[in-house]
Amino acid sequence: MLRGAGLRVTRPRLAVLSVVHTQPHADTDSIITAVRKEFGPVSHQAVYDVLHALTAAGLVRRFQPSGSVARYEARGRDNHHHLVCRSCGAIADVEGTVGDTACLTAPDASGYDVGEAEVIYWGRCPECVAASTSGG
Repeated sequence: MLRGAGLRVTRPRLAVLSVVHTQPHADTDSIITAVRKEFGPVSHQAVYDVLHALTAAGLVRRFQPSGSVARYEARGRDNHHHLVCRSCGAIADVEGTVGDTACLTAPDASGYDVGEAEVIYWGRCPECVAASTSGG
């Protein structure tokens, strides 16, 4: 996968890529902690550099919900969006938008060749809804 993207295969790259695949929507601190736990010592800067390289190569997708830190996922070349819980911050994937997609078509793209739109839905996850209706 790394070589196919034109990247050298290194221990930090393999470690970060493994963590991103097993922990979708992880933030940088969570990735650093998991890499250190599973693969041994690695610097913060090395993880930041690897995430940047993997994102630039299209192997990792970076997204940042408003008011949140950046998140990373391995699933990036498909038409999916995200649901974010306003109560607990949980994030879930949503398959491609269905129904009226007018908001996904830029009315005046100003000459841009639009290839994708990023949509984040905000609400409450089932656990938070259940907790609020059960009096908890």
